[in-house]
Amino acid sequence: MHFDIDEWQRLAREDPREFERKRRAEIDALIAHAPPEQRERLRALQFRIDLERRRAKTALAAAVRLQSMMWERFAELREALIALSADPASAPAARAGARILPFKKRG
Repeated sequence: MHFDIDEWQRLAREDPREFERKRRAEIDALIAHAPPEQRERLRALQFRIDLERRRAKTALAAAVRLQSMMWERFAELREALIALSADPASAPAARAGARILPFKKRG
């Protein structure tokens, strides 16, 4: 997909309904082209994003809400990384019987 920011900005200013229709179509197409095992999770995430956008009174408030969502998820991922770094055996693959290969640190 070629993304023309100027065209999207023009569309948002001049025809907000068409902008929203095209935005939704692009999101749906992106989800449809994702691996099947990721689609349901992506749809759920998009539903939550849409909900937060509707709940916000302004575009700026929506951006702040979405930024907050992003940082919450980032913090969760960081905590998981720290936990895995402290105890690699706690990784899901390790619990499923996968063999963890030790790597020597480079000096």
